[in-house]
Amino acid sequence: MSETSTGSRTPEAAAGGARRSLGTGPGRLLVALYGVFTVAAASRAAYQLIAQFDRAPLAYILSAVSAAVYAFILFSLVRGGEGARRAAVVCCALELIGVLGVGTWTLVDRSAFPDATVWSDFGMGYLFIPVFLPVTGLLWLRRARRA
Repeated sequence: MSETSTGSRTPEAAAGGARRSLGTGPGRLLVALYGVFTVAAASRAAYQLIAQFDRAPLAYILSAVSAAVYAFILFSLVRGGEGARRAAVVCCALELIGVLGVGTWTLVDRSAFPDATVWSDFGMGYLFIPVFLPVTGLLWLRRARRA
């Protein structure tokens, strides 16, 4: 641990502590869930984009976008630090907007999505975790800012 002659922590040491705080405690569960959803959404999107693109291109592209958002949030949670926390807040907010937007769109116009996305019907195919995940992430990131 880096300390100055007065015994207080240096900014580098303090930043290291902040970096660890995002993925510790309850943040570990978020890291695990974002990891699972990154792999699930990316695998599904990759297969669908390669093998079935002509069937429902919008749905498959949105699944790929969700995978990219999940991956970025996962990276930010693991990386830690104030900059990563702010980036994760923005991405969690965008994720929530995406889930709510796509979820509503799939209910209003079923014909627009001949095949489901990760965010279809507010994540019903994934036990509604996609709608709770960004809310939980935003709450955790808000708490981490104060810590």
